[in-house]
Order: sequence, then structure tokens, then C-alpha cells
Amino acid sequence: EFMQAFWDIEEAQAKAIQRLASFVRDKSALPYLLTFTELIIFAMKTHVDSLELQVDGCSLLLEILSQALEQDVVMALDENVTGSLLETVRKHSENEELLSLVCTLLMMISASEVAAENLRKVGVIPDLLSVLRNFLHNEKICLSCCGVLWSLAASENNVDQALLKSAVPVTSAVLQEHLQNGAVTESACSALWALSLQGCLTENEYEPTTVLLLDALRMNPERPVLVKNTCLALASLLRLSEISALRFITDSKGSGINLIKDAYHLHYDDPAVVESICVLINEMAQYDDVVLDMLSQKMEELLSEIKSWFPSS
Repeated sequence: EFMQAFWDIEEAQAKAIQRLASFVRDKSALPYLLTFTELIIFAMKTHVDSLELQVDGCSLLLEILSQALEQDVVMALDENVTGSLLETVRKHSENEELLSLVCTLLMMISASEVAAENLRKVGVIPDLLSVLRNFLHNEKICLSCCGVLWSLAASENNVDQALLKSAVPVTSAVLQEHLQNGAVTESACSALWALSLQGCLTENEYEPTTVLLLDALRMNPERPVLVKNTCLALASLLRLSEISALRFITDSKGSGINLIKDAYHLHYDDPAVVESICVLINEMAQYDDVVLDMLSQKMEELLSEIKSWFPSS
């Protein structure tokens, strides 16, 4: 009632949000806090110029959403929520701290198909790419933005193809910048996989993207989701391009065949990873030069081992 009565007074809204934040540590307060999400969003939208209120509002929404996910509570996130968050991004496009919070929120809500569709409708992609270009050094922002791109590109709903194509060089730049950060690399590789499935890469991008994905696999072999999605992204590229296939076996830092053998030995007991390796091997087998390399490196032994480990699959 207080927030509704003094909706136009910034100080009143700021104090109300701070007061609500004091209840966040109490897990039993979640049902009550959930009823305030629309009012928090409305306060942020009404006072979009106030940096402090935006930071406090986003922080509170992050806490509420995190708890909701932990407790398997579904939050209704309509176009009004996504539109308001995008307005915050546009109004404070140079504030790194706030953008880090908003982008994390966008990533979390984009996991919902309905919210991802709402993000597409409000036109979030150009803003995400702009944020990535401006804050390429920021690991948290890169992780979150690539996560949103992955959700949007993997969505069955039609996303503007030209927009998605413009995401490829930016996502590749993120991967190049953060190869040693497993979490960011995983997010960027997943986005590239989704973009490749949508046919967003140009012929000129096949080879350099293959090299980048091999580097990602080489530097982060212990992460199962990264290995799985990188193998699937490589499979998608090999399906499209013989140049990618040849680069896969002749990369100056070492053959991709050795990389997938190493990946298999690390994750032999993970069916999802092994399946992705098999998908990649299947694409490799369509090129004679690659098959010769596979035979010389005794890949048939690996395939026999996989067959014995997963006889019914």
C-alpha cells in the first residue's frame, strides 16, 4: 500500500525497496516477496533515471529470483518486466556495475521460453551486443549476455536472422578474450553452437570459429557442458564446411582428434558428453582425408570402447 500510495516519490520507493531487501535472508519470506515483484519493476520504470534505485531494485529482484529458482517456484515474468529491464540497460548503458546486475537478471529469466520470447519482442539483441562490445573485459557481463544469446538463438521462435548473424563476431571476440575462464568460455561456446545451428555463420567465419572452439576445448577439458556443447558446435561446422574439417585435423596447436580422445577419457562415464563426441565423429567421417587421419590414430579402438560402454544406446 505504501509503494502504491507514493509511487511517484523516488525516496519513498527507494526506502521501500531497501526495507524489502532486509527480509531477503529469511527464506520463508519468499511468497510475500514474490507479490512485490511488479511493484519493484514499476518503481524502477517510474524512476529509471535514479541509478541508486535501479541498482537496489535489480539486486533485490536477483535475490528473489535466485530463491525462487532454488525452491522451484515459477515467477510470472511478462513483457512489462523484460521491457523495463531493457529500459534500464538503455538509460544506464555506461554503468558497468548496474549492467552486470541487469544482464545477470536477463540471463536468469531468459531460461524461461516465455521470457525469452518477450526479450525477443522487446528487441534485446542489439542492446546486448552493444553492452558486450563496450565491456568485453567484464567476465560477468560476457557470461550473462552470451547466456541470453544462447537462449534466444536456441529458441524455436523466429529471431531476426540478420541480428543473430551480427552476434557471431561479438561472441567470438568474447571467447577469444576469456578462453581461460571456463564459465565464460562455456557460455560463449554454447551461444556459438546455437548460432551455427541457425545458419548464422558466414563461410569466412567457419575456419576461425573452428580454431577458437578447438582452443576452448584444449584449455577447458574438465567442464562436461563445455565439452558437450563445443563438440556439437564443431559437428555443426564440419557438417557445413570441409575447410573446417581440414582445420580440425591440421590445427597448428594439435589435431582435434587428440582433443576428442582426451575429452572422451575424461568424461567416458557421461552419456551426454559421449553422445556429442559421437555426433562429431559422425560428421568427421564424411571427409576422406579426415577418415585417413582417424584410422592412423586408431579411432576405431575408441569407437569399440564406446560401443562396449553403451551397448544399449
